[in-house]
Amino acid sequence: MPRNSGAGYGCPHGDPSMLDSRETPQESQQDMIVRTTQEKLKTSSLTDRQPLSKESLNHALELSVPEKVNNAQWDAPEEALWTTRADGRVRLRIDPSCPQLPYTVHRMFYEALDKYGDLIALGFKRQDKWEHISYSQYYLLARRAAKGFLKLGLKQAHSVAILGFNSPEWFFSAVGTVFAGGIVTGIYTTSSPEACQYIAYDCCANVIVVDTQKQLEKILKIWKQLPHLKAVVIYKEPPPNKMANVYTMEEFMELGNEVPEEALDAIIDTQQPNQCCVLVYTSGTTGNPKGVMLSQDNITWTARYGSQAGDIRPAEVQQEVVVSYLPLSHIAAQIYDLWTGIQWGAQVCFAEPDALKGSLVNTLREVEPTSHMGVPRVWEKIMERIQEVAAQSGFIRRKMLLWAMSVTLEQNLTCPGSDLKPFTTRLADYLVLAKVRQALGFAKCQKNFYGAAPMMAETQHFFLGLNIRLYAGYGLSETSGPHFMSSPYNYRLYSSGKLVPGCRVKLVNQDAEGIGEICLWGRTIFMGYLNMEDKTCEAIDEEGWLHTGDTGRLDADGFLYITGRLKELIITAGGENVPPVPIEEAVKMELPIISNAMLIGDQRKFLSMLLTLKCTLDPDTSDQTDNLTEQAVEFCQRVGSRATTVSEIVEKKDEAVYQAIEEGIRRVNMNAAARPYHIQKWAILERDFSISGGELGPTMKLKRLTVLEKYKGIIDSFYQEQKM
Repeated sequence: MPRNSGAGYGCPHGDPSMLDSRETPQESQQDMIVRTTQEKLKTSSLTDRQPLSKESLNHALELSVPEKVNNAQWDAPEEALWTTRADGRVRLRIDPSCPQLPYTVHRMFYEALDKYGDLIALGFKRQDKWEHISYSQYYLLARRAAKGFLKLGLKQAHSVAILGFNSPEWFFSAVGTVFAGGIVTGIYTTSSPEACQYIAYDCCANVIVVDTQKQLEKILKIWKQLPHLKAVVIYKEPPPNKMANVYTMEEFMELGNEVPEEALDAIIDTQQPNQCCVLVYTSGTTGNPKGVMLSQDNITWTARYGSQAGDIRPAEVQQEVVVSYLPLSHIAAQIYDLWTGIQWGAQVCFAEPDALKGSLVNTLREVEPTSHMGVPRVWEKIMERIQEVAAQSGFIRRKMLLWAMSVTLEQNLTCPGSDLKPFTTRLADYLVLAKVRQALGFAKCQKNFYGAAPMMAETQHFFLGLNIRLYAGYGLSETSGPHFMSSPYNYRLYSSGKLVPGCRVKLVNQDAEGIGEICLWGRTIFMGYLNMEDKTCEAIDEEGWLHTGDTGRLDADGFLYITGRLKELIITAGGENVPPVPIEEAVKMELPIISNAMLIGDQRKFLSMLLTLKCTLDPDTSDQTDNLTEQAVEFCQRVGSRATTVSEIVEKKDEAVYQAIEEGIRRVNMNAAARPYHIQKWAILERDFSISGGELGPTMKLKRLTVLEKYKGIIDSFYQEQKM
């Protein structure tokens, strides 16, 4: 592949068309927006002490949109499909299958403002009361943030890193960064100071925005190692004492007043859709995290067309209401909550920081979203909570729930696309299931999504029994989120949906069953890995196809089924290729006491497995406790054990539980394709896998290499014993 200044070259395509011109709003429209915005700004605590004059609002609304540079040429060489430079430009993948004109993030917000200015954009709680920010207010806050970043010295193509829980401040800081010509870089709140240092150094962060003193302390520890860092902004708590170059959000927003509106407009005016505006760092399950560079076109195209494929509605039809709680440093949450919200005028309501410790359901009940997304582990936790409540219910209520779920699941499995429900199914829904959905906060929820990791069939069946379809999407950080989507109109159980229109897929090195590596092409494909030319060349081939490293198959109707990852494929000492996920899922299905199962056997003579048991979470820390869940206790009782804790089972090698697990694994082995697929040895670990333990990534993905290293002694013992 030819090389030149960190840019990649691939197959040439037709020249991208630049945007058509668009008139600014009429004076009367401006006056109306000015008036309503001024009124609404008075109601929000976020905008107190930030007076807005009619003149400044007029400046903000007389937009210098990129359409004014209609005849500008792309800066990047026309054949460049990738770059590893933050200030690089790429050729957009515009072709007959995907001819839509590109536009910038600012243009996207401008059009949203024109249509949705008075609608609620953001909802947040202050002192147990919900407060709201309109799209007009949101836009003005983003501009103020942009001017604040410019005042602090944000350079073009340098980053603003955000280290905090989801909030309005996260959103308008992110949008303001893009307006100012910078690059938004999210950092997981669970990151260590060393991980923060790696990302902040790699992305040349000029400013870091944090929410709490705890996060501020991480940055203070590493500041001397960050030569590009000029300031830190803290928004949820004040700093413990006055520090140089550390600003509260109020102080920061005031700084923006010193920058003329025209200066910001001039920067916005130069922006083009093929430049980087977002960096998403992979969670680093192997090696250092890679900075995935996403262009303005990646963001705006995916926010529009990726979400349409998931049947997200524009506010003119129905304003979508979503709850934001998953980490915004992950592409799935960022594209779904932040960018898609702007594109369609959705109302985004922020959960409390302890959402995943138990408060999420309270927020869902109060907000009643129309659309909701969760990683599989979130849906599993909801399932386990319902099972616990059901186990503690009276006999009649429990039997009613089981009956209702049974008839509903049967109907949804046998007639998945039918709107004509038998009387029994409708009765079950009316008497029982509708009340369960209401208690969960899903009374108005029409679309429930999941992604980022595989979901067990047991979980999908459970929610089908509640009349809740879980729609899968498939994509990566490198595809700006969804490249395949399911929706009410494109749904097949266990599949990851169909291609987002305008995207392409091919399977390479297919086996006899049609399973091959998934390779992707389209406007979703990233610009490249920041400062990593070798990794970029590994991911993007000479023709510009992204090699995902995932394996899958396509059915006759174009539905995608993920079968595993190439890197996860176990190749035994006998040369057998064993995909671990199907076997792991089979064990968890067979044994409801099992929380996590990890298959081992690469370059080994036989397969073995590490198991963890389902246990409750500490409400304060979210770490696993020693106590078994209700479902796990129920399993123990059913097999003749009185154990209620993990330690009782592991330390005493509880005979009844160990025997039941051995029998379950024997049943899984009986269904295996061949003897090399049999699990011959296994062990139960004393603690479940967790983020804090290092075995799971921020989106609950299993970090297999970490597990192999951490439990090396136990794993080696399986095979040492074999030698004896």
